[in-house]
Amino acid sequence: MSLKNGVLLDLATIDRDDLDLSALAGVCEGWRRHAYTEPAEVAARIADAEVVVTNKVVLDRQALSGARSLRLVCVAATGTNNVDLEAARELGIAVANVAGYATPSVVQHVFSLILALTTRLPEYQRAIDAGAWQRHDSFCVMDYPIRELAGRTLGIVGLGDLGGGVARVAEAFGMKVLVAQRPGGALRVGRLMLEALLPRVDVLSLHCPLTEATRGLIGARELGLMRRDALLINTARGGIVDEQALAEALRAGTIGGAGVDVLSAEPPRAGNPLLDPTIPNLIVTPHIAWASREARQRMVDEIAANISACLAGTSRNRVA
Repeated sequence: MSLKNGVLLDLATIDRDDLDLSALAGVCEGWRRHAYTEPAEVAARIADAEVVVTNKVVLDRQALSGARSLRLVCVAATGTNNVDLEAARELGIAVANVAGYATPSVVQHVFSLILALTTRLPEYQRAIDAGAWQRHDSFCVMDYPIRELAGRTLGIVGLGDLGGGVARVAEAFGMKVLVAQRPGGALRVGRLMLEALLPRVDVLSLHCPLTEATRGLIGARELGLMRRDALLINTARGGIVDEQALAEALRAGTIGGAGVDVLSAEPPRAGNPLLDPTIPNLIVTPHIAWASREARQRMVDEIAANISACLAGTSRNRVA
């Protein structure tokens, strides 16, 4: 059994012509594929769909109400803030997300940022490009101090699949791991309040969702509590960090460096304080921590499995 009418609203955000989409073909006979979908195009494109796959396209109450045949919305992400879940429940439309698909990719990216900052790779690459090694009197250039991760302390905010994966790799590097009480979450034994954790860590890695409790979680006050050589890594959501405060902290040397994969508005068409190339010890990547080919393939296969579960009348990764 399969569905007849499916719509992929923003396939180009998932597939760069490098994925096997055959699992989707097995659960829906007719897919209409759109690279991107503008807000004004949503209602017409999903009007007769039985299943809709969206990554970032917003499905609000009005759009969902007009989709009379819609049985299932598959979000090609873990976060579901782009779908009006309350409206979906009222309309009898199931909503399913994907979770855990990108953990290896994100963990790898977190440590790419940590290692690049700790070993000063951007500075040494720029030095070589400028001819510093070629002109040097010694066999090596040691202008930028390098630190080891062994023996240092990693702080984690958000110990889910991603935070847990980062913790395990940190321990393999010989790091000590401390975990913060997540604002808005239940108190957990062995976890520290953020204010107590910040002065103790050499690296702080964020893995919590963006909620009203975590919006602006790391601001000027929190950055001021960190060690002057500490690193901040954010592969979670841009709004968790006060970006202007972070830019100012890096310029002032309040903290040692930062690696950021997410910004508060993406793409940052109106600019962003962290895009100033003069900010020292900052690496910004364009929201790619999740985007390994393997992770994206797992996502597609998970979406197909969610559709199969819906057809069988079972609940899988259901959030509404």
